[in-house]
Amino acid sequence: MLLDLPGRPCAMIAPEMLETSRDRAPAPTEEPRGCLFALSQPPLMIFLAVIGCLLLMASVHDLFLL
Repeated sequence: MLLDLPGRPCAMIAPEMLETSRDRAPAPTEEPRGCLFALSQPPLMIFLAVIGCLLLMASVHDLFLL
């Protein structure tokens, strides 16, 4: 167990973590968005639901009414 005593520096913070120089380019904050992000969009889901319903109705019609 680590204790933060007055004469002893905290071992949890490394010197590299305290460096705040701007020599390097900052890391990108936005991650690339993939396929699952596109599927979570409401217009796309509504479109896919309508197409799915049309296919379901066509298959039920072919199976039971013809």
